[in-house]
Amino acid sequence: MWSLLGGGREPQDATLEHTVRRELAEEAGLDIADLTPFGTEYASDDAGASVPIAIYAGRWNGDPRELHLTEGVMLAWFAPDDLHRLRIADTTSDLVRRHAASRPANASSTASQNGLSSHEERRPAAPHGTVLNVIGVHLYLERPDGTVLLGLRHPDSAFAPSTWHVLAGHCEQESAVTCLIREAREEAGLHIERQDVELVHVVHHIDKAGDRPRIGLFFRARAWSGEPELREPDKCTQWKFWDPAALPDNLVSYTRQAIAKIQNGDLYSETGWRT
Repeated sequence: MWSLLGGGREPQDATLEHTVRRELAEEAGLDIADLTPFGTEYASDDAGASVPIAIYAGRWNGDPRELHLTEGVMLAWFAPDDLHRLRIADTTSDLVRRHAASRPANASSTASQNGLSSHEERRPAAPHGTVLNVIGVHLYLERPDGTVLLGLRHPDSAFAPSTWHVLAGHCEQESAVTCLIREAREEAGLHIERQDVELVHVVHHIDKAGDRPRIGLFFRARAWSGEPELREPDKCTQWKFWDPAALPDNLVSYTRQAIAKIQNGDLYSETGWRT
């Protein structure tokens, strides 16, 4: 799961600020000039006792990929509006959103609202009219009898609540096929080998004018091991194989379109764009 950098206080730490500075240096080699107390959160330890956690805020404008990470597997920038797509504790997500809401409306916060990281802000300007597209990977899993796997999204999902959708996820710092294999394992306990994956459809879609455009890559798994199981019940409440000729009414619209195109052998489609 994604979380914040930090750790427990040690005897040599004179203050809580010393603790957070030591943890930042030990975990990622970071030395932040200005750290300010933001608040105190509370968590429960293994014995059920309430433990206070001091939260500090700081500013750093760099590429997390260049840091030497000694704990965890990855550091990355995320906009507050994208946190619902991550595996992250609700308390951490709420904390980040509260901090974002407390900041003045300046260029940095505007960039965050547009889904840009601090590192992206300092990159050279893109050609006029260029916008970032979100890349999503989708698993088209078809059994020998022709039925296709769909999952019923949780009623509290930020995207398509109580609606059927193929197994899907967004690329992190990884290739699309690696993302697909990871999502299949994490969400449904399915094991897929890279050599058994083939691209069968691409849909370029947008919900409404002004939204971030999205590119959905649909991959077929020619072989896999395991049966679909609910590994993330907070995201998906049911897996079921459906006949493509009798799909549920409450199905994500671009998914319905993609399935029809795949059945027809079409590699590309668009939806939501004004023509």
